[in-house]
Amino acid sequence: MSALALILTLAFVLIPLFLSKTLQLGLEKDTLIATVRSIIQLFAVGYVLQFIFDSENILYIFLMVALMIGAAVENARKKGASIRGITWKLVLTFVVIEVLTQGILLGLHITPATAQYIIPLSGMVIGNSMVLGILFLNRFTSEVSSRREETELILSLGGTPKQAIQHSLLASIKASTIPTIESQKTIGLVQLPGMMSGQIIAGADPLQAVMFQLLILFLLLTTAIVTSTMLGFLSYPTKFNERMQVID
Repeated sequence: MSALALILTLAFVLIPLFLSKTLQLGLEKDTLIATVRSIIQLFAVGYVLQFIFDSENILYIFLMVALMIGAAVENARKKGASIRGITWKLVLTFVVIEVLTQGILLGLHITPATAQYIIPLSGMVIGNSMVLGILFLNRFTSEVSSRREETELILSLGGTPKQAIQHSLLASIKASTIPTIESQKTIGLVQLPGMMSGQIIAGADPLQAVMFQLLILFLLLTTAIVTSTMLGFLSYPTKFNERMQVID
């Protein structure tokens, strides 16, 4: 893609700006900020990745993955501010997800142990884990709040905190994973995924592109389930005090 072609793609930014202005949605500032930030951040990352790929230094790979995890934690923890220790819970969850997925990929020699594969796949996994974490935390805090009386009733009847909050916990895990599962049901019919489309546009064999896209889909499925489950079981004890009373 040429620089001119990239500039022309800004037409896709002008359309939402026009609609926001016309309908008085008030999204112009946020849209402009998002556009400028995306340009700066992606070009900066592009140069960093080029340097890392050329050097093939394992330390740089670790630092890049650590940066991804740090940024994901910083963004997701705002949604779980009411949960004590949410920062370390998110760190632990993202680290486990990264170790689990890369352990399988590299341990079974599915992908080469090079920066060209580790960093993009880690970015997809951590980014998806962050989104799923946010979805879970939003739903979980809402469920706990709306079912407070039910939870307290179970506790008053001699139930344990886990028994009292089980319905809210499982409902939140299920709700946060549904989008990932449902999107996989219609993949290839309703949409062609970004990675697959990008490879095809770049001239790759469509069947090779399909196999890589399936790899990503299976990774994201594991990411969704493990993220929600880990965050759920790490978070629910913080909703009770030492006297087994529900706290905000």
